[in-house]
Amino acid sequence: MTGAITALLLCQLAGELLARALHLPVPGPVIGMVLLFVILLLRHGDGEPPAALSQVADALLGHLGLLFVPAGVGVVVLLHTMALNWLPLALAVVVGTLGAIAVTGRLAQALLRRRG
Repeated sequence: MTGAITALLLCQLAGELLARALHLPVPGPVIGMVLLFVILLLRHGDGEPPAALSQVADALLGHLGLLFVPAGVGVVVLLHTMALNWLPLALAVVVGTLGAIAVTGRLAQALLRRRG
């Protein structure tokens, strides 16, 4: 279990280092997640992650709600700034949501066509 947590943290660290060294506009943890995915594909091509990694992932997902506490505190702290910029924020949420729905729908159609 300790090895799986270490692997997750090392992938996050590698992603953070790559993002900063290459000045990428993608957050380091996202790059680390892609690295972990590639490593899992190369080492475990059968689609099943190691059992220890699955246990750690399940434990983290079980406590996912706690990870939203810092974001909630940030919203409360920056409430005044958000109130000043409500229109761009609202537009970003609406356009982003509609875009995600459209892309998801098109992807689902393409996958269903390919399957059937």
